[in-house]
Amino acid sequence: MSSDPWGRVDETGTVYVRTAEGEKVVGSWQAGTPEEALAYFERKYEGLVVEIGLLERRVRTTDLSAKDAQTAIDHLRTQVEEHHAVGDLDALRVRLDKLVATVDSRREERKVQKAKQTDEARAAKDALVAEAEQLAQSDQWRSAGERLRALVDTWKGLPRLDRKSDDELWHRFSHARSAFSKRRKAHFASLDAQREDARKVKERLVAEAESLSKSTDWGPTAARYRELMADWKAAGRAQRESEDDLWNRFRGAQDVFFAARGEVFAERDAEQVENLKLKEELADEAEKLVPITDLKAARAAFRSLNERWEGIGHVPRDARPKVEGRMHAVERAIQEAEEGEWRRTNPEARARAAGLTGQLQAAVDKLRGQVDAARAAGNNAKADKLSRELEGRQALLDQALKGLEEFGG
Repeated sequence: MSSDPWGRVDETGTVYVRTAEGEKVVGSWQAGTPEEALAYFERKYEGLVVEIGLLERRVRTTDLSAKDAQTAIDHLRTQVEEHHAVGDLDALRVRLDKLVATVDSRREERKVQKAKQTDEARAAKDALVAEAEQLAQSDQWRSAGERLRALVDTWKGLPRLDRKSDDELWHRFSHARSAFSKRRKAHFASLDAQREDARKVKERLVAEAESLSKSTDWGPTAARYRELMADWKAAGRAQRESEDDLWNRFRGAQDVFFAARGEVFAERDAEQVENLKLKEELADEAEKLVPITDLKAARAAFRSLNERWEGIGHVPRDARPKVEGRMHAVERAIQEAEEGEWRRTNPEARARAAGLTGQLQAAVDKLRGQVDAARAAGNNAKADKLSRELEGRQALLDQALKGLEEFGG
């Protein structure tokens, strides 16, 4: 018979292990010496020691779930209880019991941590919903829209709550976004309707201006043109793509009339010289409005100056481009300020500005070619008229290009 501190082999080849409850049969060994039998079952014991040690390390250093850890513990406990190894099995039971306690403690810690994370996620989603509901009432269409999109991304990064709570908060969040989108859509629909009304009014003004362009009833017609100009300014802006074309037609009709009147009144050079002096004084006043610091005041002041300007009459033709150019420069500055304000309330402005720039560039190129052709043909009167139109188109193009630069390209 052979034995060691933890087991023995009797004369029949039966192997025993010693435990606190007494000896337990490990198995039967008939293939070799008793020493070899004990060595074999001691190696099995060492294997259990290694497996338990590995499990202890996994529980201590990894995020092994409590369920998986308990399954592994139960598997090892079964092997220990089956007594198919020779060694200190009671010590292994103690280690497994401690491991169970560790897993239970980890389970509670994770439960507390999960509850904390859930509370934090709930608080974060409550805050997102509150901010979204506040933004839903905002009139800052661009900034509020961008912020709402950012809130959606933040929401997606937060853990889910229980289904009922999560669905209720998401419903409020989604409703706030929908309410904002509905209000924004209604706002821009209203702006579009206003611009369409302005377009219709200006179409009528252009038609009348063009019908008056051949009139020789100089005084009443000039007065009517001034009334038409006042009506034009009171009508508001039409859609961007229509506004410039209508304006060019309106101004073109006026130019035809006033050019004809100028030819008839050519003998009144002295009066025109005096007109030039008055207009230069108005241009001096107008230039004091730049740079624009108070758009509303500048617009009102320029409107008053322009009304006085229109009432003065023509100046000598060779002086007209320069003095009108000074007023146009101030008018462009005011228009640029207006465009800046308009763009801040119109997210679609960039796309429109890009489209208009292309249209204006094509118009400028075409007019430049027509001016060159008229000069080449010796038709200076036509060339002068086209040059004035080219100047207006170039000014609008410069304004459009500046608008694109403000958008970052």
